[in-house]
Amino acid sequence: MTQVMIAGCGDVGQRLAARLAEHRTRLWALVQRTASLERLRDLPLEAVAVDLDRNGAIAWPEWSGDASLYYLVPPPREGRTDPRLQRFLGAIPPDRRPQRIIYLSTSAVYGHRDGEWVDEDTPPAPDSDRGHRRLAAEQTLQSWCATGQVSYVILRVPGIYGPGRLPVHRLQSGAPLVDERESSYTNRIHVDDLVEVCLAAAARAPDNRIYNVSDGHPTTMTDYMLQVADLLGLDAPPIISLDEAQAVLSPALLSFLNESKRLDNHRMLKELGVRLRYPTLRHGLPACLPEAV
Repeated sequence: MTQVMIAGCGDVGQRLAARLAEHRTRLWALVQRTASLERLRDLPLEAVAVDLDRNGAIAWPEWSGDASLYYLVPPPREGRTDPRLQRFLGAIPPDRRPQRIIYLSTSAVYGHRDGEWVDEDTPPAPDSDRGHRRLAAEQTLQSWCATGQVSYVILRVPGIYGPGRLPVHRLQSGAPLVDERESSYTNRIHVDDLVEVCLAAAARAPDNRIYNVSDGHPTTMTDYMLQVADLLGLDAPPIISLDEAQAVLSPALLSFLNESKRLDNHRMLKELGVRLRYPTLRHGLPACLPEAV
């Protein structure tokens, strides 16, 4: 890749930009807020702030057809569609379409699966508005790419952890956890492994492909939280039943608790040739400590 735009340059986008800069890739970044530009100052890229909640006007860079575009902008927090993505795609001039778009979606599109394994052939069936927004965005992207003859790769990503991305505040608050015997399966990917998957998706994925992105070793949410507490030397939170959790936990947290599934990552490993640096929490959590970074 010699020309890349990263739309949505937060933590993942900045890490991705740093990796691309190692290969002398010409980079552009699009952020939602002007204040975000300061965080990109030390990276070798051209950055612009565009409010996709109000308009999609973008001063599009001069690039040729071999460019790739990463779309990492999250949808709005409400509704069942993604108007931000719609405005962004509508702003791309016909003569500036990229060769490929890599879109970070979410495993929430699969909905609740009673802890069963799901692969990319499993039909999406979102239960939450969060899942519906992402599925609508996937469909918007697929339709736009088909019309404009642009290749896409969709990465369905679960919980991302890594340095600065651990649930420290929740643990410190003493919020309860659901009993391990009733806790739902959750899936994760270390942020550094996610960046490597993003790079491989642009370079090696077949056209118009969907991938589950995870470490392939799901555990329960309770197990994850207890491992993080142990790593940080924090007290273990109180344990409550699933019925009690429905009454005391926030709707946002319950939406995760009520979506139990295990992601099959074999397609990602085989087709993208990714070798995960952190295939389990035992490998990945110690690397999240400040002295390990």
